[in-house]
Amino acid sequence: MRDVSPPAGTMGEPGAWGRFGRYGGRYAPESLVEACREVEQAFREAWADPGFRGALARLLAVHAGRPTPLTPAHRLSEELGVRLYLKREDLTHTGSHKINNVLGQALLATRMGRRRLIAETGAGQHGVAAATAAALLGLEATVFMGERDIERQALNVFRMRMLGAEVVPVTTGSRTLKDATSEAMRHWVGTTGDSHYCVGSVIGPDPYPWMVRELQRVIGDEARAQCAAELRTGVPDHVVACVGGGSNAAGTFAGFADTPASLVGVEAEGGAGAARGRLGVLHGCRSLFLQDGDGQIEQAHSVAAGLDYPGVGPEHAHLRDLGRARYVTVSDDEAVAAAVRLARAEGIVPALESAHALAWIVRAAGRGELPAGSTVLMTLSGRGDKDVSTLKELL
Repeated sequence: MRDVSPPAGTMGEPGAWGRFGRYGGRYAPESLVEACREVEQAFREAWADPGFRGALARLLAVHAGRPTPLTPAHRLSEELGVRLYLKREDLTHTGSHKINNVLGQALLATRMGRRRLIAETGAGQHGVAAATAAALLGLEATVFMGERDIERQALNVFRMRMLGAEVVPVTTGSRTLKDATSEAMRHWVGTTGDSHYCVGSVIGPDPYPWMVRELQRVIGDEARAQCAAELRTGVPDHVVACVGGGSNAAGTFAGFADTPASLVGVEAEGGAGAARGRLGVLHGCRSLFLQDGDGQIEQAHSVAAGLDYPGVGPEHAHLRDLGRARYVTVSDDEAVAAAVRLARAEGIVPALESAHALAWIVRAAGRGELPAGSTVLMTLSGRGDKDVSTLKELL
């Protein structure tokens, strides 16, 4: 275990103007600034209300299936020479961590008197979760999804529509998550009176990066307690999660930010906002984004639709600057190979997003970056059903 002292106040509330250090903020049209203020006030009141917290906890238990288990990966651990534990968000209802955030925001929308959820989605899991929560609570749902992602995530598109959601294809730009987010925000401008924008990651204008992290904190809090019961040291040496916008990683890291554990976020090589991005503004917040020489946002690429985003949430950018978390990249080929390896070693088919985190662990263990015998916690953020057609083409 490294002997380090995390910076005081790490992963608490944002500072003035909704900022994490120099990142964050509320860069939005005037009509959305007021809508964001309403969301912030409503969330602060709800988060301080034991009745709201209790209702969410009950839904997470009886509808989403929490707590999710901590699974020791025995065979893979033996192969890699480390003790690998998987936090099994793939076992939640709908198959990913997205349901944690969406149930909270859907309850908030109901509390605010909104009748419809607006959502963006890349891999489709956030869209499925939004459609699921809307059906459960009697809300309408409109999900914006890039045309390219609709093609490669046909199963999730069908699931959303079966649940009663309207899926709106986005045909502009790269036709992936970035453009779906832009269209969802534009749509919200004209519908703030009756709709709640259910942002799926720790991106967007304040209060969304903080609010989504708090709703995903359940991952880290559960894992912290499970590790305390399972590990002799009580805390793993390394905590690893994949990062697109970064919600599953933020939720996981929040449980360990005040411990000596090393925090590692793994990005797609073609969408590495934290690893290679520059300061800029996109989707209502200031953070790190892939940009060309003129400051224009560049297109991201990843075999995993959920990591196909050209930036990273502002709190991740701040954690990078603090040195509290490090951000690394892996290639498409490494991620696909890791997905196959987990399937054959442990009988678990992971989402390609999660396979990025595992790919780095495999590489780092092979190079000695993860010392033999060290303990590694990895958040398995979603299951691989949605990626079967992609894997079938590549293998």
